Amino acid sequence: MSKIIELLQERSMSPSETRHRLLLPVVLAAMFMYGFDLNVVNVAIPSLQHDLRAGQVALELVVGGYAFAYAAGLVTGGRLGDLFSHRRMFLLGMTAFTAASVLCGIAQTPSELVAARLVQGLAAAMMVPQILALIMSSFTAAERPKALAWFGVTAAVSGVFGQVLGGLLLDADVLGLGWRVIFLLNLPVGLAVLSLAARVLPPAAIVRDATLDPVGVVGVSGSLALALVPLVLGRGEGWPTWCWIMLVASVPAALLTLSYERRLLARGGAPLLDLSLFGVRTFSAGLAISVAFMAYFTSSIFVVSLLLQNGLGLTPLRAGLTFAPMALAGVVAPLVGKRLIVSYGATRVILLGCAVDLVATVLLAAMLQVQGGDIGVPWLAAALALMGLGNTLILPALIGATLSGVQPRQAGIASGTLNTTQQFAGSAGLAVVGSVFFSVLGDHPSGATDYASAAEIAAWISVALVIAMAALTGVLARGSHPSAPAAARETALSTRR
Repeated sequence: MSKIIELLQERSMSPSETRHRLLLPVVLAAMFMYGFDLNVVNVAIPSLQHDLRAGQVALELVVGGYAFAYAAGLVTGGRLGDLFSHRRMFLLGMTAFTAASVLCGIAQTPSELVAARLVQGLAAAMMVPQILALIMSSFTAAERPKALAWFGVTAAVSGVFGQVLGGLLLDADVLGLGWRVIFLLNLPVGLAVLSLAARVLPPAAIVRDATLDPVGVVGVSGSLALALVPLVLGRGEGWPTWCWIMLVASVPAALLTLSYERRLLARGGAPLLDLSLFGVRTFSAGLAISVAFMAYFTSSIFVVSLLLQNGLGLTPLRAGLTFAPMALAGVVAPLVGKRLIVSYGATRVILLGCAVDLVATVLLAAMLQVQGGDIGVPWLAAALALMGLGNTLILPALIGATLSGVQPRQAGIASGTLNTTQQFAGSAGLAVVGSVFFSVLGDHPSGATDYASAAEIAAWISVALVIAMAALTGVLARGSHPSAPAAARETALSTRR
C-alpha cells in the first residue's frame, strides 16, 4: 500500500502514466485476495469446529465449496468479461467478493458460513478471469513478461501467505475476533482496491453484439459440478456410490456440452466455449502442463501441512512459519525469472523450474525415507523453499507461453478456461494423492512415523508429476515460435529507443 501511495505522489508522471503504473498492483491485489482466502481457512478449521460446532461435511464445504463455486463459474466469468468489459466485471466481482467476505465473517451457523463461501467463490470467478485479460490488453509485448512474472508470483505465494498470515492472525486474536478476522480483513482491503480500480482500470470497451449461450453455461457448470463435488467431498464421505455415479456421469455430460457448442458455432452462433483455442498448440500444451503442475503443487502443500500439524504436532503458527521460506523464494524468483524468459524463452525457464522442483521433491522423499518421523523442520523448510523457487519460475513462464497465441478478443474466455483447468487439476490431484496418502496412513495412525511414511509415497508421486511436466514442455516448445527470445529482446530494445 505504501508503494501505491508513493506512486500517487510522483508529480513527474502524467495522470495516464500514474494510472498505468497502478494498474498492475491493483489487479494483483485481487489475485492475492482470492488465493489467500482459498487457503487461510485451513488453519482456522479447529476454531470453526469449536465456535460454530461445524461437522466434517460442513468443514469440507467451507474449504471445498469455495473452490467448487470458483471453478464452476470461471469460464462464464471470462465470457462475461469479453461481452460486458473486463473493467465492469472486475469491479462487480470485487464488490461481491468483499460483501461475501463480510457475510463469512459474521456467520453464526455452519450453514450460513457455507452459503457465504459459495457466494465468495462465485464472486472470485467473476473477478479473477479479468485479471489476466486486463494484463494482456493493457500492457505492451515488452511489458507483459514482467507483468506476467508478478502475476505468477502472486498466484504462487498467495496461498502460502494464507497459511503464514492466517497462523499469525489467529495467534494474535485480533480484537478478540478469532477466526472471523481472516474474512473481515477483506473489507478494508476490498474497499481500497475498489477505490483505486475505479480510477486506474481502462475504460469499458464497447459491448460486442453476442449472446451469453445459457445452454453452454448450464452444460459447462453442470459437467464441472458432476466431477468436482465428488472430488471435493468423496474422501471425507468414504467414497459412497453417489460419488462414483456423479464422476461417471460427468463424462457424457461434458461430451454432450462440447457437441452442442460445435453445432452452435456451425450455425453461426456464439458458444460459451471458444473451441478454436484448443487448435492453438501452445494453448493446448500449456493446459496439459498446468494439469500436472497444479496436481503437484496443491497435493504437495496439503500433504506437508498434514505432516507438520498432525504428524509432527506443530501449532498452526509454527506450521505456517515453516512455509515462510517458500513464500520468500517465491518473491525472489521472478526477479531472475523475468530476465531469463526474455533471454532464453519461456520453455527453457519452465524446464529450469521443473529441474528445481525435481531436486526439491526427490530431496523431500529421500529425507522422509531416511529420517522418517524424526525429520527436522529445517529440512522440510529447505525443501519447501526449493519448491517455491521452482514453482515461481514455472508459473509466469507457463502462463505467458500458454496465452502467447491467444487473440486479444479471446483473452477473457482463454483466461477463464486456463483458470478452470488449473482449479480442476488442483482438486483432482488433491483427491487422488490425498486418497493414496490416507490409504497408506491408515485409520489409526500411531504418530509421526506413520505420517512420514504416507508423505514419502505422496512425494514420489510428486516426482512423477514433475517429470510429466518436463516431458509435456517439449510439446509446448514445438508449438512456440523458434525466434521468440530474439523477438522479445528486439521488442524490448525498440521500446527503450
